[in-house]
Amino acid sequence: MEQLLTVIRLGLSTLPARRGAALVVVVGMACAIGAMVSVQSLSEGLSGVIDMGRADRAVVLSKGTEGEFGSTITHADSITIADAPGIARAPDGRPAASPQSLAYAAIAKKSDGLDAFITMRGVGPQGMAVFPDVKLIQGRMFQPGKYELIAGRAASDMFKGLVLGQKIALPGGEWTVTGIFTSNGDTHESEILTDAATLLASQRDDNYKSEQVLLTSPAALAHFKSALTSNPQLSVDVKSERDYLANDWKSLTTLLTTVAWLVGGIMGFGALLGAFNTMFNAVQLRTLEIATLRALGFGGGAVLASVLVEAMLLAVVGAAIGMALAWLAFNGAQHSMGGLVIRLSITFRLVLTGLIFACFLGLVGGFLPALRAVRMPVATALRAT
Repeated sequence: MEQLLTVIRLGLSTLPARRGAALVVVVGMACAIGAMVSVQSLSEGLSGVIDMGRADRAVVLSKGTEGEFGSTITHADSITIADAPGIARAPDGRPAASPQSLAYAAIAKKSDGLDAFITMRGVGPQGMAVFPDVKLIQGRMFQPGKYELIAGRAASDMFKGLVLGQKIALPGGEWTVTGIFTSNGDTHESEILTDAATLLASQRDDNYKSEQVLLTSPAALAHFKSALTSNPQLSVDVKSERDYLANDWKSLTTLLTTVAWLVGGIMGFGALLGAFNTMFNAVQLRTLEIATLRALGFGGGAVLASVLVEAMLLAVVGAAIGMALAWLAFNGAQHSMGGLVIRLSITFRLVLTGLIFACFLGLVGGFLPALRAVRMPVATALRAT
């Protein structure tokens, strides 16, 4: 251990004389890890929103459909669904069940003025009992029968016109924003909410898209689902909100993660080549030093470890710089995707992943140069210098 620490100190003490070559590794790792973390922060933000789905809230869709927009729930079906067992009760004693109507609206973003889609969700009379997390922070609730809506805080922050008292052009005409709400950062905070019947009338439609219910507990889902799927008058699928969101956004989450690793892998390969070249040069410049240490009795393991430690240290420094720049540029920034406002998030797990990836690249990049240093014949090295 004493030999190892001595050789490591000697190697690091010569870094200032090799700072140009060392910067190649640092910059390469900063670019590779910074790019990977930046892309992955979008996936992390999306996962954070999806994970807010509740296990005690169920989504009922027509059988065989993957999402709400492709589903059809009739008025008669919505009444049957609301009578199923396992549903919690609203303050007025009625079942906490809300038939949902949906529409996409194009609204300009504040950031660049370009239009992006936002989900306009119509909720039934018991909608606020089904979504107890929805809390008004400004204004008042919309009134049924009027072209009024409340906007989620994430949507209000992202899009123009979603401010208290503003009228915006949406399906059917101009709608007034009567309130701004929060919902603990879940998907509904990216939406605008209004009365389901009013939204249906504005679209000249008769059927709902889905029905959401608040259950007495997550355990009640099985009984609730069994009652609906075994009813011959219904043809529906039932999932917990958490499972529905995970399945609905699974493909996008997988795509973002794949792209992040692909970008990081391509740039990491470039950084790996830089590390190979840099560490080979470092071993070449330290030929006399290494040969002298070996002649004095220092073991090959200590020399091997010193080269690997130097490579990994440079990689970690580069990764830290890259992740710091990514955090300053992207952490907390908002992005609209698929009607969902996503807040980019560089989490501790993501930072740890970046550091581990950088250590791996440093280890691989330094292994062959380290092996060359160990196998260097002492007498030959001393004569060559």
